[in-house]
Amino acid sequence: MSALIALLLAAAPPMAVVDELDTVKREPPPHGGIGMSTAWRISDHVPQPRRMEFRRRTLDIGAAIGEHPIAHDEVYYVLDGEGEVVSDGQRATLRPGMTAYLYDGAVVGIWQRGDKPLALIIAYPVKEPVSCPAECTAPSPTAPARTGEDR
Repeated sequence: MSALIALLLAAAPPMAVVDELDTVKREPPPHGGIGMSTAWRISDHVPQPRRMEFRRRTLDIGAAIGEHPIAHDEVYYVLDGEGEVVSDGQRATLRPGMTAYLYDGAVVGIWQRGDKPLALIIAYPVKEPVSCPAECTAPSPTAPARTGEDR
């Protein structure tokens, strides 16, 4: 009986709804990146168990997510701005509406290019349920003010 109770407690809820305003924070880009960015770690606010990461990130002008190996497929979808993505040395320019599908085992990175910030959606699976650090459950006190353009 206790195994059944444990199984029921570990089951995923029917859904999770997250307001990106509750997830936003200013931080340097990951993986030894350059410059600054705004990160919306949306999936960090989803209850366990979860099996994917879903994030929005805006790279400031001149910023980059440093090259790093990935152990899963990963997707970069461009919302606004222009960027240059690299995967195992192959480079491509990305503009709004374009997607880079990056494969397991590649070394990848992305740079902001042009005269406006690069806004992306980044998504990838996780092999094990991810635990959430304590700070991810509360809104960021340094979150920028929301405007009508944020949605």
